[in-house]
Amino acid sequence: MPNSQDKLVELFSPACIASRLAALAEQINADLAGKRVVAVCVLKGAVFFFSDLVRQLHIKDLQLDFIGLSSYGNGQVSSGQITTTRWLSLDVTGAWVLVVEDIVDTGRSMSRLISQLRTLPIAGLSLCALIDKHERRECALTLDYSCFQVNAGFLVGYGLDYAEKFRHLPGIYELTS
Repeated sequence: MPNSQDKLVELFSPACIASRLAALAEQINADLAGKRVVAVCVLKGAVFFFSDLVRQLHIKDLQLDFIGLSSYGNGQVSSGQITTTRWLSLDVTGAWVLVVEDIVDTGRSMSRLISQLRTLPIAGLSLCALIDKHERRECALTLDYSCFQVNAGFLVGYGLDYAEKFRHLPGIYELTS
């Protein structure tokens, strides 16, 4: 639980995030041009990243949907139990699915989600994350797009939270004691 001794150390400023996000959107626009795309936000952590990203996508046939997954609860370490709290509401048949996640570390949640999505009659799938903590990966998983790679630390801000706190911060910070 955060206490009065906790400190926030800025890793990525709002300007840095905006710059990297613009470059990422340009790449996604080029790669997915001409496709029917359903961009899927993994709630709650990816909501700010997703909102900023999709506003920069110029894909003519773009739809937005949301999935809820949970594995952290109120802790700093994944419980290992992945719960689906919300499933797709759109029909993704024949669409290219662009999954937008806040942070991929162990990869367990995204591996499970991708396995589920690949059982659907989709045209293809891409995984995009704000933060890639690939050193912590436990599952064979490759991200198609990521804004930042981080080796360690518990991150908050720009949608990332600790026990539902700090999501609102405009930059990305490491929470230290």
